[in-house]
Amino acid sequence: MKLRRWQSNCLTGALNWFKTQSHFMCLATPGSGKTRLSAELAKSLLQANKIDFVLTFAPSIEVAQNTSNTFTNVLGRRFDGQIGAIGGAYTYQSLLFIQADFWQIFDSHRVLVVLDEVHHCAGSDLSNSNSWGEQVLLRIQSKATFSIALSGTPWRSDDLPIVLAKYTDPEGKVRCDYEYGLAEAIKDGVCRNPKLVLIDHDRILLTNLRSGIQSFESFAELLSSNGITYDQLIQNPQAVHFMLNRGCQKLKEIRLKNPNAAGLVVARSVEHAHVIAAELSNTFAQSVKVVTYRDHDASKTIDAFRYSNEQWIVSVGMISEGTDIPRLQVCCHLSIVKTEMHFRQVLGRILRMTNDVDKDGWMFVFAEPTLVEFANELHHEIPESRVVQFDGSRPRLAAEQRIGRTFDASKKLNDYSEIRCNDDLHLTLQPEIFDSETVRYYRTRLEWAGQFREQIIATFNSPF
Repeated sequence: MKLRRWQSNCLTGALNWFKTQSHFMCLATPGSGKTRLSAELAKSLLQANKIDFVLTFAPSIEVAQNTSNTFTNVLGRRFDGQIGAIGGAYTYQSLLFIQADFWQIFDSHRVLVVLDEVHHCAGSDLSNSNSWGEQVLLRIQSKATFSIALSGTPWRSDDLPIVLAKYTDPEGKVRCDYEYGLAEAIKDGVCRNPKLVLIDHDRILLTNLRSGIQSFESFAELLSSNGITYDQLIQNPQAVHFMLNRGCQKLKEIRLKNPNAAGLVVARSVEHAHVIAAELSNTFAQSVKVVTYRDHDASKTIDAFRYSNEQWIVSVGMISEGTDIPRLQVCCHLSIVKTEMHFRQVLGRILRMTNDVDKDGWMFVFAEPTLVEFANELHHEIPESRVVQFDGSRPRLAAEQRIGRTFDASKKLNDYSEIRCNDDLHLTLQPEIFDSETVRYYRTRLEWAGQFREQIIATFNSPF
């Protein structure tokens, strides 16, 4: 298989770098093919007789298995870590339990170490390292013949430095030896064009015994009032139903062109995942798989879904970074995790390019302020172009103007569009009382008195 342009350029840069330096850091947008790049680098170094073995480390068993498969295919050699293999793929967690004699390989052989999604490992030294970063500093730094660090999101939510990384002074930004951004990847046809749909509601009535009836014109207002939490919102039956409905509509539309396209729902918990799966199956007649961190055979479930024609997979803590399911093209974000790293990594799951006709990846998100900010931050990938256009003076639509307006995904829209969806969701409901919020939210009632609406962020000036 021919290398992509960026992979070829990065490979050349890394080989030249290794003439004088031992560690190389590559930033490439999620879904662009970093694992293939590292396998080709290993192949080149082996052919040049620069190394004897290759060790790779990744944040999860699933990603490590994908890495093993890629290296086996590219190198044409076993990559299972057993006697006779050219190397092996391991998790960062295994660093804590590998026997000391394993590391003697650095004393007797020339080894390339690949640190995939290296942002999981923190520490410029032992004083500020996490457990994984500490092991990299102790076991790998200055001992591997060569090392390459890979990341699609080179930052940490705790602001600790990434292990082995270099930073600018005084800005404190990570300095990479090669960078390949999302804008370039889309321009090159390496990644799909992301379409972010921020779901909101224009009139929410909150009834509470303490404060009476309160009205809110957006999720941002509702959440800032401390009336309910975001955790409650992503479990609200009507809100979840609306998002899943929109996701199913979009997937159906895409499958007219790409019959094998699939959708991903990122859920907040195992119980939440099964509720969502039941909704997809019973209400929307969708085929669905559930995979969670509790499943002993999660990797088999993911692998089976990867090559099936099933429509949806609902995940808890399994399908985020590094998981390669190229047919995923729609995502419903219902996770409680609200970090930019997680947001970007989840988005990356639907951006892996295939040979299919439809080249867009759609992610549906509730318009919670932090997530809205992350969505808008995508414009930093393309500073020469405006991703989102906001009009602070836009008048609100009158009720009679909203009635009957529905979302038509076939219409071309501007970079920013607000769409009010006339759906039968004007229901009064009693939300479930969640264990952690029992006292605070006792006898709270939500009423969806208006319409759900969608703000669509069209990236890179691509029309819908």
